[in-house]
Amino acid sequence: MLTSELIRKIRKIEISTRRLVSETFAGQYHSLFKGQGIEFAEVRPYIPGDEIRFIDWNVSARQNSLFVKRFAEERELTVLIIADVSGSTRFGSRERLKSEIIAEISAILAFSAIDNKDKVGAILFSDKIEKYIPPKKGKKHVLSIISEILSFVPQSNKTDIGNALKYAMNILKRRAVIFLLSDFMGEGYEREIAIVSRKHDLVAFRLYDPLERVINLPFEISLTDPETGTSCVVDNTEYNTRNKITKRLSEMEIYTKNLFAKNDIDYLDMDITKDYTASLVKFFRLRQKEAMRR
Repeated sequence: MLTSELIRKIRKIEISTRRLVSETFAGQYHSLFKGQGIEFAEVRPYIPGDEIRFIDWNVSARQNSLFVKRFAEERELTVLIIADVSGSTRFGSRERLKSEIIAEISAILAFSAIDNKDKVGAILFSDKIEKYIPPKKGKKHVLSIISEILSFVPQSNKTDIGNALKYAMNILKRRAVIFLLSDFMGEGYEREIAIVSRKHDLVAFRLYDPLERVINLPFEISLTDPETGTSCVVDNTEYNTRNKITKRLSEMEIYTKNLFAKNDIDYLDMDITKDYTASLVKFFRLRQKEAMRR
């Protein structure tokens, strides 16, 4: 049962993201993410200058006039949103949590997809597959995906990105566009991300809160790991303590970015305390330019 507060959030996301899609992202999406190839559309009368190799000799013989085959792009794609719902995504030091930003970005991507007649599905994951929503079309389906991401209560708070990617490989029979949204608070998924990025068009969004990087409070602070439930008191006046936390987060960030670079994966770092619209537009424009050069 959806609460009134959740319904308001879903409606707000729908209104704001729909505007962004109609004004900016739908066209960029269409040019960036191509179909699977071309398929036969129809035959039409030959016009001087047409490619001779496209002449349909069977139809031409029956009609006693030259006809050529016309082909169209096989446009329909399968889009899969892989959304992290582990404990660390339910953190935010300002107005919104990472999970809410994940829902908003998912909405932009999903609405762009259905506006281009593509199917959209989703995998919600922690260290297990929490929920799989098979790809479908339609606004109602997109709203159900948004609702699930916003309201889902996972069975586990931990993270296993490799397991989510492995599951995606098993369910996708044809090349797809995959959007992976996570804070990437985990390691050990080198093999899975390499295989997925070779077989599919994989784009990653790494969400972070600046407060996670530098804990800058001049006193003792009680911290609880949202993924393990472990609590401890940190003497934040100790330089070594702050340095260890910063160093560990930096190591995970470097690990993730090296993986993206090694596998030629386009990604965007997203500060959840800032408006992401401009950076998202810039990201897709840069990706569009790079695609045109290839």
